[in-house]
Amino acid sequence: MNHDDNEPHVPSFWRRPAGMTLATAALIAGFYLLREHWGHVLGFWPYLLLLACPLMHLMHGHGHGGHGRHPQTPGRPQDHKP
Repeated sequence: MNHDDNEPHVPSFWRRPAGMTLATAALIAGFYLLREHWGHVLGFWPYLLLLACPLMHLMHGHGHGGHGRHPQTPGRPQDHKP
């Protein structure tokens, strides 16, 4: 293996002071934006909840065990007709 211990470790952008400043400013701006428009946001919650169901189904591999791709258990007889 080729490990260079002499190379300085460069932190990710979000660990640098500029990244932390940007993240903090985004959180503060998001808080004030949400606080000022809370009435509008509450009106969309039912629609966002309904939209979350199909999106989660799509993002998580179509859920429910793959729809019919269940392995056979070892002690279970096969469905063979004589």
